[in-house]
Formats: sequence, structure tokens, C-alpha cells
Amino acid sequence: MENIDVMVLRSLRNWRLAGQRALLATVVRTWGSSPRPIGSIMALCETGAVVGSVSGGCIEDDLIYRFTQAYASGQSLGEAQVIPSGAPQRVKYGITADEAHRFGLPCGGTLELLLEFDPDAKQLDQLVMSLEQGQLMQRTTLLSDGQVSLSPSDSPTELSIDNTRLANTFGPEYRMLLIGAGQLTEYLATMALFNGFAVTVCDPREEYRGAWSVANVAITSEMPDDVVQSFRPDRRSCVIALTHDPKLDDLALLEALESDAFYVGAIGSRRNNEARHQRMLEHLGKTDEELKRLRGPIGIYIGSKTPAEIAVSIMAEVLAVKNNVPLPRDMDVAHAKNSQDIAHNDPGVLVCGIRP
Repeated sequence: MENIDVMVLRSLRNWRLAGQRALLATVVRTWGSSPRPIGSIMALCETGAVVGSVSGGCIEDDLIYRFTQAYASGQSLGEAQVIPSGAPQRVKYGITADEAHRFGLPCGGTLELLLEFDPDAKQLDQLVMSLEQGQLMQRTTLLSDGQVSLSPSDSPTELSIDNTRLANTFGPEYRMLLIGAGQLTEYLATMALFNGFAVTVCDPREEYRGAWSVANVAITSEMPDDVVQSFRPDRRSCVIALTHDPKLDDLALLEALESDAFYVGAIGSRRNNEARHQRMLEHLGKTDEELKRLRGPIGIYIGSKTPAEIAVSIMAEVLAVKNNVPLPRDMDVAHAKNSQDIAHNDPGVLVCGIRP
């Protein structure tokens, strides 16, 4: 599943290019608890079709009722609601306890939307094409008349709004590069796709690639370190090594540590992770400071045993880092296992021909 913002903007563009009236709703402020974060967007067509969300569904229903003819079967043509023209409107939901309950907002939750009516089709097309090409874009809307300007952006920024303008940064999909094409990788790739990541899997081993079954994933057989170089990880990218084989993982991880990737990590036990750390210090010229970015054992501690459970653990940690959420130390796999005196699960055995 691709980036939800790109899906919303593409649908909005298609409606407008087809001559249909439509609006773009953006969450611009929240107070208390709210079901969707600031910057969330939703597109609404005059037919009542909706892509994206700004709440749990009740506010979407209200916007459909207010601005489309989808619920107008019992009304005369003159009474049917239509999407208006003109300047953007700011609308608040959940101001009173009764309203919050009516619109399904959490207790004390209030949110403010900016509604833009009939956005320009050509500008939407330009924005969508830029996003599809991997460009980070800032879209600025004047509140006085709805005029929009587009400009490339060097880095993601938080939505900003004042009395004159709204500025929102839209980015291409987050990307995940997975080294190794085993069963764990299939589970993790599936979860990443559901969370809007574009997934690439690298494995030069035909016996693993040949059994791959997850659709909508790019597969490559090149050596992992070469793939990392061509992948060019940026601040919307993560690189995860899952082979347990130092010959495949180590050089790829070294390349990833030189990049701007927001997450770099490798699967493995505590013992395996310590051995990797020592190899990189002694033989690959890294320092302790440089290796602080390398995560391992990866994932959060949930007592996971099966490949599916381990994938849940890893995906949770990736999303926490992506969303700038600090995790309690008790969630760290190594710390949790050490504090509980859980025995190492590979005491001296050979892993991929190498003793950890």
C-alpha cells in the first residue's frame, strides 16, 4: 500500500481533471486527544466519494452531508448540498462535549480543519508527478483566496498555519531496504507495505529469492553493499539486515551507516550483535561513536518467538523511530533479556559458518 497522502492527492487530481467538483480537508490544529494527527488530509468528491481520513469516520460523514448530494435522496434539487466556490474555510469540530460525542472524538478532543474548494487540477497534477518522482514538495495555500504555490523542499517540516497562509510538506513514500529474502523478510515486508513503505528486498542467493511470495516488492540479486549505494538511503529510508550472514550483512550495514537513513539495524541474538560490533571495530575501521546508529538486536521486547511475531517487534521499533517516539529502556531487547537473566540462544554455535 503506497503513501496515503499520494493516494489522496492523486484521487483529488483525477476528480478535478475529470471536471468534478471536490474539496481537500486538512487537519490544521488539534486540542486534547484526536483520532488523526495534524497534517492529515482527506479528499471529498461531489459524488460523495472519500479518500483519506481526518477522524474515525463521523466527521467524514458530516462533510459528505454538508457538501455533496450523496445523502440528498429525500431532498429537492434546490435543497441538495453542493461544494461551494471561493476562499478556504476553517471549521472546528468537538467544541462542546455533545459535539465531541456526536463526531466520535475522544473526551476533550477538538480539531480544526481547513477546507479548500475545487483545487486547481494542473497544480495537483504537478504535485502528484513530483511526489511520484521522489521529490519532497511544499504546498502553500493563501487563506484569502485559495491560491496555491508549489516548491521543492530539502527536508520534511511540520505543517504551519497562521492568519494568512497554510504550508504543508508532502513527501514521497518512506522506503525500506531489506537484506535477505527469508520468511521473516516476507512478514516484515507485508507489514511495511501496509504502513505505506515502498519495499526493496536484496538477496544474491537464488534459493531464497526463488521462494519469494509477497507482491508489490522490488527484488534484486545484486550484492547488498552495491544495492545500498544505488538505493541512496535518505531521511525517509531504513535499511535492515536479516540474513544472519556477515558476508552479506556487514558491508551493507557499513554503507547504510554512511547515509541519512533514519533507521539502520540487523537481526541477531545479543551474542551475534556483540560479535558484529567487535568485527566492525577491529576489522572495518568503525568507532564506537559511529556504531551508535546501528541497532541490534532489533525490535522491541515482546517475547516474540515466531517469524511473524519478530516482524511485529521490528516494525513497531521502525515506526517508533520514524515518528520520533522515544521507547522505554525496558523495551530494548538486549536490556530486557539481560535484566530477566534470559539465557543466550546461541551459546557458541556456528551461524552461517562463523562463530559469533
